[in-house]
Amino acid sequence: MRLSELSGKEIVNVKKAERLGVLGQTDLEINENTGQIQALLIPTVKWFGFRKQGEEVRVPWQHIKKIGSDMIIIDVPEEQKED
Repeated sequence: MRLSELSGKEIVNVKKAERLGVLGQTDLEINENTGQIQALLIPTVKWFGFRKQGEEVRVPWQHIKKIGSDMIIIDVPEEQKED
């Protein structure tokens, strides 16, 4: 799957049934040696479209459960949500 195919998909936490963001509004953590995505970095606080620096949720790639046509379903244990 190409990054362009992931762009624009909603990210939904299956445990809390809440929308965390849209992939176009997130950053990716990529392994420099392999080029593989290690995590999604999702901003948590927005104010008039601007995000505060340092406020984000890190979702490791292994917590992504399903990538569908409209959304990405994630399952993040509570203790790991504040990385």
